[in-house]
Amino acid sequence: MSLPRLNVRRHDKHCRAPITLAGETDLETAPLADASLRACLHDGVRTLDVDLTAVTSCDVSGLHAFPHAAAQARRAGGTPASRIGDPPAPPRSMPLSSAGAR
Repeated sequence: MSLPRLNVRRHDKHCRAPITLAGETDLETAPLADASLRACLHDGVRTLDVDLTAVTSCDVSGLHAFPHAAAQARRAGGTPASRIGDPPAPPRSMPLSSAGAR
């Protein structure tokens, strides 16, 4: 049994629903993200706050889900928002060896 490639967590707070996506957003998993965002609007949530900091990869299929959800939120009188965290820190540089130095 394989683990899901995308995890969606919804944290309802009145008419705001922060949604955290973690994993890969691609052709296979984008429908899950889209369905989760549509469910929020259906449930009366008008502020979609999508946290993408834990998304490890996102192809064009995944990218299409977000503008589509934003447009739906605006049509419903809502406000879309997203947060894309800081990129991973580059690996620390290793000091050069002093081989050959005198």
